[in-house]
Amino acid sequence: MSGAQADRPRRAIVLGGYGLIGSACLRALAQAGFDVTGVGRDAQATARVHAPAKWDIRDIARTSAAEWRQVFASADVIVNASGALQDGARDSLAMIHETALINMVAALEMLPDQNTRFIQISAAGVSPDASTAFFATKAGGDNALMASALDWIVLRPTLVLGQAAYGGTALLRAASVVPYVGLRVSPDTPVQTVALDDLSGAVVQAAQGQIASRTLADLTAPQVHTLADLTDKLRHWHGLPAWRWRMNVPAPVLSLTSKIADALGWLGWRSPLRSTALTVLRDGISGDPAAWQAAGGTPCRSLHQTLAAHPATLQDCWFARLFLLLPVAIGTLSVFWLLSGLIGLSRADVAVEVLTTRGIATPLALFAVIGGGVLDLLLGVGILLRQHARRACFGMIALSAAYLAGGTLFTPDIWADPLGPFVKVLPGMVLALMTATLLEHR
Repeated sequence: MSGAQADRPRRAIVLGGYGLIGSACLRALAQAGFDVTGVGRDAQATARVHAPAKWDIRDIARTSAAEWRQVFASADVIVNASGALQDGARDSLAMIHETALINMVAALEMLPDQNTRFIQISAAGVSPDASTAFFATKAGGDNALMASALDWIVLRPTLVLGQAAYGGTALLRAASVVPYVGLRVSPDTPVQTVALDDLSGAVVQAAQGQIASRTLADLTAPQVHTLADLTDKLRHWHGLPAWRWRMNVPAPVLSLTSKIADALGWLGWRSPLRSTALTVLRDGISGDPAAWQAAGGTPCRSLHQTLAAHPATLQDCWFARLFLLLPVAIGTLSVFWLLSGLIGLSRADVAVEVLTTRGIATPLALFAVIGGGVLDLLLGVGILLRQHARRACFGMIALSAAYLAGGTLFTPDIWADPLGPFVKVLPGMVLALMTATLLEHR
């Protein structure tokens, strides 16, 4: 290594750098003195990662080996924290977990200097014959890397708990704050956990060369909990009293819920209630910390220590409760606007008569009724599409305001209607505004 190379900070590239795990790794590497570059496809999401890092905006699943060769050319460490839970509108598990890894390995093997360390963040329990495509494709990517001659380390964490929560951990928090009755799903399933800080710390250890090359290790605290016990501990962490009643969720209800969540996945929603997540919960999440500790890795903290390190605040309780209410709000708004559009179009003659009796010309009244009904339907469908949901909320607010303005101008007497049709529009506008706020990307 030349003097100039020795003096420069070591360069680390974090794939999936704005996700829960990726952003933690990115921050930890930056704090450890690495010159960090994050890679991901969502430019807006990068603004929410508070770390001194550069960004390379690209679709990891569709980047070729030749393109990766340019990206990796001067990297000392590569951390792959990218991934998806299930196939959906934006995600292909085979492309993200397998094809991308094959292309990355090919790119690194083409470089003249193959001293780059590749740290793969996988998942505990992966196997080619696993019960889910998530674990099977993860195993395929791991195997492609481990079959190469590269300097690799594969880390397989169990259930990752951090100050923030996404996906399955957000669902567990939400389940822990359900009022009155504790809903139990696979209550006896064994679960082990790892603190997000311990995972990012392990990545730093590996990046600094403290862990031997070609190490394959689970990252987990040794203690095993049942899913019911974990939910109870999260409820206590939120500062809530123990449930008086508990109820097992019937299997048919879970099956129907997962099918609905899977269907919504093709509309862009990454629900933690999809079939893959429920299968993982049924099968359990476990690992063996022996290999990591034998490699010299820092032992992972227990669940008690993990929760104690980040005491719950009022904001945590709000998040957990709103996590459950968000899909209810989206469904309510969709049904309301779809019914409004369908009823308005099916009884267009009555609506036109209401307007014409107040002096509005028939062509204008017909245009307002038909146009309004079509817009109602578009907004009711639009909020169900993740990509357009937030814009649909603002469209609902704008259209509601237009209805009120036009109604006030041409039919002001309706404000005095005993059933209050105009007054009842206002809570719908507020609900749309709150939903739009909750639909902010992480």
